[in-house]
This record gives sequence, structure tokens and C-alpha cells, in this order.
Amino acid sequence: MKFFTAASLIAVSVLSGSEAFSISSRTTSIAPSRTSLYSASLYPEDTVTFQEEIKSQEVEEPTSAKSYLDDGFVFGLEGSGLERPKGKVAQVVVEGDTLASEPWQQALVASTLASHLAFGATAISHLNAMNSGNAFLTGAEAIATILSSWVIADFGSGVLHWSVDNYGNGKTPVMGGIIAAFQGHHSAPWTITEREFCNNVSKLCIPFGIPTVAAITLLAGSQHPLVSLFFAVFCSLEIGSQEFHKWSHMTPKQLNPLILGVQKAGLTIGRVPHAMHHVAPYDGNYCIVSGFCNEKLDGSGFFRKLERVVYSLNGIESNAWKIDPKLKEKTLAGDYSP
Repeated sequence: MKFFTAASLIAVSVLSGSEAFSISSRTTSIAPSRTSLYSASLYPEDTVTFQEEIKSQEVEEPTSAKSYLDDGFVFGLEGSGLERPKGKVAQVVVEGDTLASEPWQQALVASTLASHLAFGATAISHLNAMNSGNAFLTGAEAIATILSSWVIADFGSGVLHWSVDNYGNGKTPVMGGIIAAFQGHHSAPWTITEREFCNNVSKLCIPFGIPTVAAITLLAGSQHPLVSLFFAVFCSLEIGSQEFHKWSHMTPKQLNPLILGVQKAGLTIGRVPHAMHHVAPYDGNYCIVSGFCNEKLDGSGFFRKLERVVYSLNGIESNAWKIDPKLKEKTLAGDYSP
């Protein structure tokens, strides 16, 4: 903004009906009358001084790129501060982050997965005892529980992915690290392929770790072993979803035949289905365990309806709305179609 301009003085003079105005520059005074307003001119030396004074009064607003820690940060929105590098380039957006597994991450992941396996095995043991040692019945019930957990885990991964992609930032309590990782992932999707296993999944060991499964098992009691088995599998899959996600960004040549076979069988999210998520405004294909639920959720407008509910409760827009205002208009108009 310019706080000192000739135009402002002229405007004041004309509006007030004064007969003359003056512009002081050091010791130089210029006072054209109202009748000679449009024919007034400055001498060369006065012009230089005048321009220097005006320039000295200019105030430039500082500009700085936003960070994932800033309120309102949206990757993909103009001026977000994060730009997608060309090619397969690894880019760490969270300060202090690394791609290698730290000892504490290895300990956290190992203890968490081992405990979930123990909870699951114990649940099956209790189930077998309740079935009087009927292995066939126990196996059938266990398989049915695991499959249902696999489907619900895919749905859960979609809800989690949608929420951290669209709301909060790196400063959000408890979930800040996960939010920063997911939103920053949009700037350099290839980075995840270079993360070591424990580094990649450790963040999810916090919400889906030992305390969560232990609390559910305790509340369910030994008389409901299928509940404990369901959530032991569910939490393990949610933790593993980041590794399945990683596989979906890797080429077939980078995956060993077993993993490639699991992916092709649809048990984990595939490359092509997940690639559809990485198209601005990142408003669909959120499920990353198997992707089984994506078509049904996106086709029904499930996430658009959730966004409308959130907006009606607190007035907060999803990041997808901020990137694509037409999506907001469409959703608020009740059109939830893809």
C-alpha cells in the first residue's frame, strides 16, 4: 500500500473545493491552481525527488510459503508451499523426518505386531475351547471373522485417509504426525517407496497399537473371543495399510512375486486403483487396505455426505472443497455423484 501519493492529495483538493494545493519536497514547493490542475508539471529535478519520496513510502508485504504446520495449509492449493517434483523423486516434507527405520520404530512395530498376533492366537484358543475342540467349526468361525475384519479394515482405512487428507495439520494433537505424512505424500508420492518398513508403518502403531486391542479384549471378556480376534486383525491391517499403500506406488518389477500375487488377487490395494486417488482434488479412492470398498463409497457419495455433515456442524471446509470450489457447490446443493 502507498501511504503518500500525489493522487490522494489531488483528490482531497478537488473534493474539498480548495483553490490550490501544495506538494512539499525537501525545500521545493509546487502549488498549481485548480484551473491549471491538468496542465501542472514538475521540473526534472523535482520529479526525481518526488519519485524517490513516493518509493520510500511503499510498504511491501512479506511473502512466505506456507508449511504443513500452518492453519489452513492445503497441498494442491495455489501458494501452499509444496510443489510436486518431476519424476520419481523422494522428497521429505516433515522437518527431521527420515526414510530409514529408527531403533525405536523397529521396537514399536515389532512389539505391536507380536502382541496383536498373541491376542489373535489367544482368541482362537478360547474359541476352540468354547467349541469343545471342534477344529472345523473353530476354523470356519475364525476365517469368517478375519474376512469380515479385512472388509471393515478397508472401510476404516478409507475413513481415516479421508479425514487426515482433508482436516487438520501437523500441529493437530495425537494425529498431527499422521496428518502431515498423508498430506505431504501428495507432494511426492514416490517417497513412500523408499521408506523402510518400520519407518513407514510406525505412526499407525499409535492409534491401532497394544492399548487399543488390549482395552477391547478386556471389555469383551474371554467369553467373546471373536471380538478380540476381529480387532486384533483389524488393527494389524490398519497398521499394514501403509505398507500396502507403499506397494501400490511400486512397479511390478520392484515387488517380489508373492506380494505381486497378493496385490493381483485384490487382497491389497493395486497400482491403477490407487493412482486414481492422486488426481486433484484428491476427493475419492481413499481406501488403501484392498480398495474393495472404494467403488461403493465413491459411487454413493459417502465422503461428500460426511463433508457436508462436518461443514454443517462447524463450518469447516474439506481440503478437497478448497482445491475445487465447484465440488463444494455441488455437495451443498445435494449432488453427491462422483
